[in-house]
Amino acid sequence: MALLDFDAKKNPAKAYAGMLGLAALLVMFPFFAAQFGNSWVRIIDMALLYIMLALGLNIVVGFAGLLDLGYIAFYAVGAYLTALLASPQFAILLESVVNQYPVLGESLVQLMGPEIRENGIHLSIWAIVPLAAAVAGFFGALLGAPTLKLRGDYLAIVTLGFGEIIRIFMNNLNDPINFTNGAQGINLIDPIRIFGVNLAGEAGSNSTVVVGGFSMPSVNAYYFLFLFLCIAVVFVTKRLQHSRLGRAWVAIREDEIAAKAMGINTRNVKLLAFSMGASFGGVAGAMFASFQGFVSPESFSLTESIAVLAMVVLGGIGHIPGVILGGIILASIPEVLRHVVEPAQQALFGHVVIEAEVLRQLLYGLAMVLIMLNRPAGLWPSPKHEDRPDHDVDQPNKSTGVVSA
Repeated sequence: MALLDFDAKKNPAKAYAGMLGLAALLVMFPFFAAQFGNSWVRIIDMALLYIMLALGLNIVVGFAGLLDLGYIAFYAVGAYLTALLASPQFAILLESVVNQYPVLGESLVQLMGPEIRENGIHLSIWAIVPLAAAVAGFFGALLGAPTLKLRGDYLAIVTLGFGEIIRIFMNNLNDPINFTNGAQGINLIDPIRIFGVNLAGEAGSNSTVVVGGFSMPSVNAYYFLFLFLCIAVVFVTKRLQHSRLGRAWVAIREDEIAAKAMGINTRNVKLLAFSMGASFGGVAGAMFASFQGFVSPESFSLTESIAVLAMVVLGGIGHIPGVILGGIILASIPEVLRHVVEPAQQALFGHVVIEAEVLRQLLYGLAMVLIMLNRPAGLWPSPKHEDRPDHDVDQPNKSTGVVSA
């Protein structure tokens, strides 16, 4: 991990060399991976989305010391908002309003125009992304408000319930007014366009994107977009961590009573943690919907929330590079195993002994247990002990050698 030390003040030559090497690796990676098939690049695309989610959850769990088992709900809010505003689904919604409430429906049709009734709203993704961040942030504050005085198990139960409520709503908001199309999900979502370039490739291009005479597969184009967004999220979270607000989060995490005594408005600071973390989830959800072209409630289950939380814990709570490492491992390794397990069994035994999905989950769970037993602080914890949520636990006193309780 020392090779990835980017402290320009402490060792500028090493920091800039490390940054340059990492940048070259990130730029070349999709072209190298594409030699083995576009599916490998797609795996990393999804890993980048999960990294955005993990960084957002790290604000709540790592910086503020709170807990959120329903974080995937904000991912769902961003995805479904994009699906509603960038697909024919809004026309279906408007038609259901006309059928159920004719007066209101006809008024909306006259206000919006007959074209929207026929084709729906097709907003640009760049108009939807800030809207998704704002709506997800609002839902984050809505979740945070009733949980301000809760800690531990009670906070976990409430946030878990919130995540399930959102998923159930998405599954059932199709009658009498069809907002989400129920369990069937929403398809035909518009792909992302940047300066007129369709990142999914134009019709008949075999998913190939052409930029300035240079062509690349669609998954490579999305890779660079998601990579840019991840870098932006890292920059924002890093600035937040070392800001006055970030230190207030740390104060609440370490001792909320002492933080109150120091004059910190713990209510507002906690709400900001939930809201700002949720906004990153909303942005990731908007990207996911446009990337996939389809969303359904099955993509936002409790298992996904637990997976994102596991990324934060595995990498190192509160440490941004550690969270990124945890996101890469837990988002990509299971998919790699999906591709490797069956061919390996065919080569060894001549037939499939254990289904790929079963073995994948078994190895995934076993690895998590072993890592947590041997490195409870995570694979890459913060080098500064004061930045770790449990820095004062199990640390011997230098003068007495006694371990604190």
